[in-house]
Amino acid sequence: MNNKESYNEYIKAFLEENSKVNLISKNDEKFLWEKHICDSLALKYFFEKYIIPEKLLDIGTGGGFPAVPIALEYKQIQVIALDSIAKKIRAIEAIKQKLDLQNLTTMCQRVENINEQFDVVTARAVASLDKISRYALPKVKNDGYFVAFKSRKVQEEIEAANPVLKKINAKIVDIIEYKLPLDEEVFRNLVVIKKVAF
Repeated sequence: MNNKESYNEYIKAFLEENSKVNLISKNDEKFLWEKHICDSLALKYFFEKYIIPEKLLDIGTGGGFPAVPIALEYKQIQVIALDSIAKKIRAIEAIKQKLDLQNLTTMCQRVENINEQFDVVTARAVASLDKISRYALPKVKNDGYFVAFKSRKVQEEIEAANPVLKKINAKIVDIIEYKLPLDEEVFRNLVVIKKVAF
């Protein structure tokens, strides 16, 4: 199966699951590729500048973003899609089975109950940066990265998150801006936070 076919299969499987469980709003379905899949794949900008990890943990994966597109695009990465909502994890598991994604693991669990640490942790549309950093950074290995997907109003969130980052010995090393392939100008940011070894 070539890449285009893979994505067509993925979109079909996703829409099928979305009709049973509300993973994204019905209005957003027509922008599934632009707003969700392409947005998830923007992680390539981080991979190009920093590292392609062996294992990646996606916290609060929701509808499987960025976990599923990343697992589909990067077969060499073991992707763990984590969410505490069982019906969402069941939907992602069903998509995984349909696409035969061997490198994707689904996990219904709260992040604070995970004992493992990862080279890269991601979170998209989960919580404010200060809040999500408290959960994500303890799961990042020393010298590893937490990458948060954020909208344009990122500066305010960064200011609020700075005390938390200081406490956990982490620092923002990059803010990668990118544009979604929509008719209107929609920009997003990857906030790259590095956990510094003591």
